Amino acid sequence: MEEARSRQVVIAGAGIAGLTAALAFAEHGHAVTVLEQASQLEAVGAGIQLSPNATRMLSRLGALDRLRLSAIRPEAVVLKGAATLRELARVPLGQAGEERWGAPYLVAHRADLQAALTARMAEHPEIQLVTGARVTDVAVHPQDIAVAAETDGGSIEAAGGLLIGADGVWSSVRRLLAGREPAFGKNRFSGELAWRATVAATSVAGQAFAAIAAGDCITAFLHPGFHMVAYPVSKGSAFNLAAFTRGDRIAEGWSGHADPAILASAMRGTSPALARLAGLAGPWTAFPIHTVEQRRWTMPKGVALIGDAAHAMTPFAAQGAAMAIEDAAMLADLVAEFDGDPRQSLTTWENLRRPRIEKVLRRGALNRMAWHAWGPVAIARNLVLATRPAEKLAGDLDWLYGWEERNRR
Repeated sequence: MEEARSRQVVIAGAGIAGLTAALAFAEHGHAVTVLEQASQLEAVGAGIQLSPNATRMLSRLGALDRLRLSAIRPEAVVLKGAATLRELARVPLGQAGEERWGAPYLVAHRADLQAALTARMAEHPEIQLVTGARVTDVAVHPQDIAVAAETDGGSIEAAGGLLIGADGVWSSVRRLLAGREPAFGKNRFSGELAWRATVAATSVAGQAFAAIAAGDCITAFLHPGFHMVAYPVSKGSAFNLAAFTRGDRIAEGWSGHADPAILASAMRGTSPALARLAGLAGPWTAFPIHTVEQRRWTMPKGVALIGDAAHAMTPFAAQGAAMAIEDAAMLADLVAEFDGDPRQSLTTWENLRRPRIEKVLRRGALNRMAWHAWGPVAIARNLVLATRPAEKLAGDLDWLYGWEERNRR
């Protein structure tokens, strides 16, 4: 009985991190209980980019083929100046990228990824998903970890040898355990707002996008005051638009209300065609970008934070989902490798993950600086991009996109 309970895994959160973790642990023969506070799974946000380091893991877990049915494999990432719409650089993806990195670069609607993961989960009877369960208490015992959750019908308790906090930037697990050793980090507002809109390809806004960018690519429009990333989703029937500006703190949640004048002001001096697209695409939904300070992610007795709960980051490297997927897959593998020794597995996992996460954070900071450059710095950026071959630009990403869990670096 005690051995069976030690192999029970409790996961708080049924987002990308939690669903991936459930599959990864089930693949290793663990019984998994997933507690999700929402009464039903709803996709937050809109489009999502999944680089080869993520799709490789999804393939291993049996979810990639389902995702491919609705996802798109873009041909390239194209960088353009927002003022002139002149192409500055192009990083080849598509077939060339898949051959280079051994897995596809995909863009999809977040709901499509969630559906692929949950469909795969349904094939694992050892995974129990409980919705409408808000985690209210965590008790760490010598034999196990007990998690209490409130439900519409009262309350429930789940216990196991490992608790995974996969409940996002506002993690209840992190908050409940914050006062214990080792202390976990806190979330903070980054000072950035993400503005999102989805437009039908056949709409006037969709036609406005097609007039300034290729429909089969990821296009980033660069400007000192903002940048916008756009790409097709839902098999090309719609385009996901995401713009990023400085802004004041808004609601503690995934979306809120912010003055659209903030976005309009940031876009001053852009191409009239791009400004027209932004006007047609509205109304935009504003998302506050929060990060989590880099402190501890594990407790030796059997608690781990993964994904945004551990290290929420700005989206400027487009790696938030990929890092959550990597976290989950590697954690499950190490728990299996050090079976019966949670301290060793969790310590090893955190020591291996931290350098990679920090490198991704540095890449995101570099991207933001480059994309928002102005004056002489922008001129220098454009010159460097103009003289650097596409092959070299792709090679700069080998460490990121070519990562495989078995290499553990």
